Amino acid sequence: MAQFFILLGCVLTLFSTLFHVSGSNNNQFCDATNIYGDSGCNVMSSFSSKILIKGGTVVNAHHKEVADVYIEDGTILAVQPNIKVSDDIKVIDATGKFVMPGGIDPHTHLAMEFMGSETIDDFFSGQAAALAGGTTMHIDFVIPVNGSLSAGYEVYVEKAKRSCMDYGFHMAITKWNETVSEEMEIMVKEKGINSFKFFLAYKGSFMVNDEFLMEGLKKCKSLGALAMVHAENGDAVFEGQKRMIELGITGPEGHALSRPPVLEGEATARAIHLASFVNTPLYVVHVMSIDAMDEIARARKSGQRVVGEPVVSGLLLNDSVLWDPDFHFAARYVMSPPIRAAGHGTALQAALAMGVLQLVGTDHCTFNSTQKALGIGDFRKIPNGVNGMEERMHLVWDTMVVSGQISVTDYVRITSTECARIFNIYPRKGAILVGSDADIIILNPNSSFKISSKSHHYRTDTNVYENWKGKGKVEITIAGGMVVWENDELKVMPGAGKYIEMPPFSYLFDGIDKADAKFLSSLRAPVKRSTT
Repeated sequence: MAQFFILLGCVLTLFSTLFHVSGSNNNQFCDATNIYGDSGCNVMSSFSSKILIKGGTVVNAHHKEVADVYIEDGTILAVQPNIKVSDDIKVIDATGKFVMPGGIDPHTHLAMEFMGSETIDDFFSGQAAALAGGTTMHIDFVIPVNGSLSAGYEVYVEKAKRSCMDYGFHMAITKWNETVSEEMEIMVKEKGINSFKFFLAYKGSFMVNDEFLMEGLKKCKSLGALAMVHAENGDAVFEGQKRMIELGITGPEGHALSRPPVLEGEATARAIHLASFVNTPLYVVHVMSIDAMDEIARARKSGQRVVGEPVVSGLLLNDSVLWDPDFHFAARYVMSPPIRAAGHGTALQAALAMGVLQLVGTDHCTFNSTQKALGIGDFRKIPNGVNGMEERMHLVWDTMVVSGQISVTDYVRITSTECARIFNIYPRKGAILVGSDADIIILNPNSSFKISSKSHHYRTDTNVYENWKGKGKVEITIAGGMVVWENDELKVMPGAGKYIEMPPFSYLFDGIDKADAKFLSSLRAPVKRSTT
């Protein structure tokens, strides 16, 4: 009996240590994420496994209604008006507010080794920031180790152990051989990865040629996995970089000048044509230019299955910042493809509103000022990437909904539901339906937000949306049935996030086999000919 009480005492002590609410300068989250000041956050989890969200406007991608939402043990159990519960259940009043699925960011790079450095946000700090901004799941890109998919996967499994929200993986393909082909099958059938990214840029490191891309497209089709492309002509970019250096243009503006929109358009068209030749769906990541958007529009109009993903920076920013005389200011905006001239973003917004582009990502890939300074004197050495995981939901609402370009239901579609459908995890994710995961945000359309590097929850010391103000604020985030963001306070726990396996053959593959059969029957070949 004495041993039992000793053991119980140890357990309670451990429990108290793990969930203690400490000052913002001393707790795990603040130490891990914001070393530049008081981030006003705590490390803990909300223990209530039963929550009633009452009186809000519940919004799904194709329907909205005033209803209550009842959550238990991380799952939505009821969505209907006037749900009655006992007094011991946590009740959240959402009257006059929107109750929506948590955001899903399809494009992030956490703890990624790149250009001689490693992104400053890891799977805890980046995810914690995302939760503060209303995103409850993201899909990160696994980078192979010396071309090995399995080795890369194991590295990222280790990196993700401190995750505080749900996540999935895409897999990059950086070279091609029979081993890579075999490993792709393992990733799909055993590891829950249903998408593979091919870089047509970054010559000498990630870039694949057309032969390798073709082999990869064929393999993706056979596995029911979605092929993704970073579409820039890497050979031409390399030439453009040399040209800028020869002209003495070594600052951040040289980055944009060396890889103009025409090179993004060319690579997008090439990838689309090769995907059409193979007859497999294609996903174009971070669409940044009218040139690339036009190619996607043309393909979709012809009936080809092409998904276009703009990112927040491409929708909202323009390249004037790259000509700023302060190197450190200009360098923070260096990403690839580059932020484009004014006009491209407006066109991308219109394409998103009209359905030419389908969902919004961030390409979150943060480096601090010291890391960006590696490129002083040579823009080619500036680590590429900007922030976005924490800001995406607010900025898309302010830019697209408040302006009247899209509806509230469209907002849910482009920030959550369509991503869940494309990567085959709907309706578990991306919906407020009975049986769906309880990943929910409550957005107050009458509240305002302001973005600042002094208050964001990243590790980095800069923010490309510094001092941006707008309407519509995520006041509460619920992830896995737990309240993790409320009253401007984060309550998160390292290791609470789950890896979400994504099965192959999403809706994008429906009917592909019939199209193949139709193509074969149209050939009228081989023709029987006399040999005499």
